[in-house]
Amino acid sequence: MWQWQTWSGLPYLTCDLLADWQHGFFTRQFAPSEPHELTPVLAATATTHRLKQIHGKIVLTPTEIASTVEVEVETGNALGDGVLTEQQAQAVWVASADCNPILIANRHTGNVAAVHAGWRGTSLNIVTVAVQRLLIQGGSLTDIVVAIGPAIDGNVYQVTKQVGLEVCASIAPKSLSGDLEADLADLLAMPNSPLLPDEQAGRVRLDVRRVNQLQLEALGVDPDRISIAPHCTFQEPEYFFSYRREKLKKIQWSGIVSS
Repeated sequence: MWQWQTWSGLPYLTCDLLADWQHGFFTRQFAPSEPHELTPVLAATATTHRLKQIHGKIVLTPTEIASTVEVEVETGNALGDGVLTEQQAQAVWVASADCNPILIANRHTGNVAAVHAGWRGTSLNIVTVAVQRLLIQGGSLTDIVVAIGPAIDGNVYQVTKQVGLEVCASIAPKSLSGDLEADLADLLAMPNSPLLPDEQAGRVRLDVRRVNQLQLEALGVDPDRISIAPHCTFQEPEYFFSYRREKLKKIQWSGIVSS
């Protein structure tokens, strides 16, 4: 399902679900290249679109990016965490280190989205926002395919219990009671739960990738059309930057081109 590719001897990942679209989850070997430098790796004539990521749930089209007044002063980049195409040959990009880079495609329209989903964006259901915006352009949930790229594995991602509860609230099997320990116990008891116990008091382990997967399934996306990369940014320093491991603001880019 996931394949290593190379460009000029440098490795990047692709997902078979997105075989009809030029795309890539790029590794640290491509740093410090920016999206406008990486787009030609995928499509020589595509335009490049990215945002200043803010750990929220804003998803913008290139038209909206061009007209927004909410921008980063230093770069002029619009603020948001998801980019959605409107026409052919638009390359959309997100940056990540341990957060989830998610590439989504609509088989009916050919349009695509790139989403940055850290724990905050995941708690706000940004991936469902992106899918819903893709479907406004046409098609149905059966047309949606999703690849969740390399991110930190839940087995090594330690967070506070409150963060774990906040992120998992959207996929809780029943309404939360307001009792932290009771609600966590219900979440931990879920089949294939995204929450795992931790030996440190007040902490749990959190699989943000699995939460995004469950949000997509709850929306109605076919589980067979969602794939999670079998790679952990924290545990594979030879390929990926990890903020949790290195405490450095270094990132890798993931992008996809509309068809």
